[in-house]
Amino acid sequence: MTLLFALPETPSVPIQGEAARFPVRRIFCVGRNYAAHAREMGATPNRDAPIWFTKAPAALCLSGATIAYPPGTTNCHYEMELVVAIGAPGFRLAPDAAMALVLGYAGGLDLTRRDLQNAAKDQGHPWDTGKDFENAAVIAPITRAAAFGALGEQRITLSRNGETRQDARLSDMIWSLPELIANLSTMYHLAPGDLIYTGTPAGVGPIAPGDVLEGTITGLAPLSLTIAPAE
Repeated sequence: MTLLFALPETPSVPIQGEAARFPVRRIFCVGRNYAAHAREMGATPNRDAPIWFTKAPAALCLSGATIAYPPGTTNCHYEMELVVAIGAPGFRLAPDAAMALVLGYAGGLDLTRRDLQNAAKDQGHPWDTGKDFENAAVIAPITRAAAFGALGEQRITLSRNGETRQDARLSDMIWSLPELIANLSTMYHLAPGDLIYTGTPAGVGPIAPGDVLEGTITGLAPLSLTIAPAE
């Protein structure tokens, strides 16, 4: 078979202490998974069902990068999140079987063009342009699940230019990780290479050219991102 043109290589993420990298197949994201963040977005926290959206693998951006301020927006926000790397297939799982799929964890940033997202919400339209764009899925190196241990009271933080903006615990999530994986597996055949961004705590806010963002999750590699002027 002859292709008209070559596509970029499959995006991949470093794994702490290993030469092999994690190739990214799909990126799933869940919204409003921390009660305080749901409230700051004007929503009432609930456990009716997780709110899912996706980002293309082309949106992946590795920690340490310097990126141009995203196009098409004047109100782009940071959202610090725990990212789960899936390393085994699974479909229609019970929560007590879900964690067997987890290869590892990483810190991530779900960058959001908030003005575009809000306009879409107001019109009942999809969020795609607000969530899925180049460099919108920032990720730090992955730590193997065995090295991280059980999820619980680990702290998740985000600082902007040295000032803490987000500070919470992973235990604050409305939907636990086993519940999220199990729910997602009822709608998709999960497979190695899938990433799940598990939601952000309260304290989200705008970025600007010149900003340096630094994110931490206890036990994981730190994350950093520098914002350059728009192109």
